[in-house]
Amino acid sequence: MSTPDADGLLAEQLLRLTRRLQRIQKRYLEPVGITPAQSRLLRTLVHYDTPPRMADLAERLEVVPRAVTTLVDGLETADLVRRVPDPTNRRVIRIELTEQGLKALRELRSARRTAAEDILAPLSPDQRAQLGVLLNALFETPYDHRC
Repeated sequence: MSTPDADGLLAEQLLRLTRRLQRIQKRYLEPVGITPAQSRLLRTLVHYDTPPRMADLAERLEVVPRAVTTLVDGLETADLVRRVPDPTNRRVIRIELTEQGLKALRELRSARRTAAEDILAPLSPDQRAQLGVLLNALFETPYDHRC
């Protein structure tokens, strides 16, 4: 008789939850006309005091620079961000939000709040607080790149 693989089951549950989160997020972001990856880039931009370089965004988002270029291209086409020259180094291009981008961020916040309510609806306030503590514990664990 074999014993169940509790960690394997937990990992599978986390993967299923991740897929569910992605589906729900996509459903709520679709009316805004933004993908989850574009949403993440827009939300990241507001954390900078001055417009960041693409390399800064790639590092913060933990993606390759080419991925940021693709995201910025799409957001620029939608007039949500713009490329601007660095005032001190003309070879450097920085990315800044447009007025449309700020408006889209407000819509995104509302969509994300609604999506979170949908996702967390089965949990009581105490369970939500406990989940927050558990997720923080996982985020604070150093990432092992050898995985």
